[in-house]
Amino acid sequence: MVTFHSLGVRVRTTEVLLKNNIAEPNAVQRESIPLLLQARDCVLEAPTGSGKTLAFVIPMVERLAGHGGHGARALIITPTRELATQVGSVIRSVDPALRVAICIGGVGYGTQTSALRNAPDVIVGCPGRILDLAASGSARLRTIEYLVLDEADEMLDQGFARDVEQIIALCPPFDRAMRRQTVLASATMPDWVQQMITKHTHAPARVRVVHDQLPALEHGIMNIPTAEKISALSKLLKRQRTMELNQTIVFHRTKHGTKKLARDLIRMGHKASELQGNLSQHARDRALDAFRANETEVLVATNVAARGLDVINVGLVINFALPETPQWLTHRIGRTARNGAEGKAITFISESDAEQWRKLRRLGAPALPHVDGTRLLLSGEWRLGPGREQAPSAPAGQPDHRRRRNSRFPRASRNARGKR
Repeated sequence: MVTFHSLGVRVRTTEVLLKNNIAEPNAVQRESIPLLLQARDCVLEAPTGSGKTLAFVIPMVERLAGHGGHGARALIITPTRELATQVGSVIRSVDPALRVAICIGGVGYGTQTSALRNAPDVIVGCPGRILDLAASGSARLRTIEYLVLDEADEMLDQGFARDVEQIIALCPPFDRAMRRQTVLASATMPDWVQQMITKHTHAPARVRVVHDQLPALEHGIMNIPTAEKISALSKLLKRQRTMELNQTIVFHRTKHGTKKLARDLIRMGHKASELQGNLSQHARDRALDAFRANETEVLVATNVAARGLDVINVGLVINFALPETPQWLTHRIGRTARNGAEGKAITFISESDAEQWRKLRRLGAPALPHVDGTRLLLSGEWRLGPGREQAPSAPAGQPDHRRRRNSRFPRASRNARGKR
């Protein structure tokens, strides 16, 4: 049996992991931890919920070996405030002796500058706030030995790339005697990221894990007219308890649309909250805390909730509006069916979505089976058609003579897969 200790992790750390009910490394941890313990740069590509955070946190804890007191030695950059906070919590759970400074926007600078004055070992934060604090002299990055770009494809995309480049330039170069070790981690690593990998890493090891276990995700398309989308969503959410799907995340494309949809659902009697970039950090934290505590059943969100967030009991993800890219589709539906749990996802497609869906398919989105909307909304019964792309203009509940006879979703087909 492979254990963390057999991978080279200290007994002290393995004992802490055991206290947190983490006894054995999973696939991405088995492959990446030995490489990272050798101080190699690494590119980690693995599905959401596969344990990437521990895969790069454990070697970081081993390298830092407790509180140093001579400047921050590790820097973890994330695209969202919520993910930064979550990563900070994981670090503290693995080694409570390490001092962690969380540097995120939406809140005042006072607590963060105090944390940076308190000789932190690790800085975790979002690009904009890290740059602000570096410019003021509060965040000093010349002692960084271990650099992580979490959700690396977004970190190196147009929205963040310039800020991330500036931050990397403030860190020691990777060719010094005590060179900087760099880790890039994400569920998706598009080909265009390779140029940045070449620029910012040194002979990186590549770890790619497809699935550690049999996927338990059912994902299908529901064709529905634009005018009926909100009423269909409301009916579907009311069927949620019948289908025993626990909580639901509904994704919208814009902040304004998210706010309006959440307000409409509340008016229709649903316990809903919103999560989007125009909210204050306090409001965002309150929305997530209420959702995690089961005080709300529905979280309506932009892509800010699509990456990295670990929320248990999400049984259903609904794409009320199509995402911009196939990668965002992957990240969104990755909020359910995590760590082997079962989950379902529905992508709404109306007549106005036809061109966007064709674009997503050209860019690599999967050909998804069709959800029988009539059965689902009337009885809560999932019946899916064949695994092929459906015409987006076919209204829900209308006969489509091109459609084959529906059948119950087979278990074997369940592998279909910024500041906001």
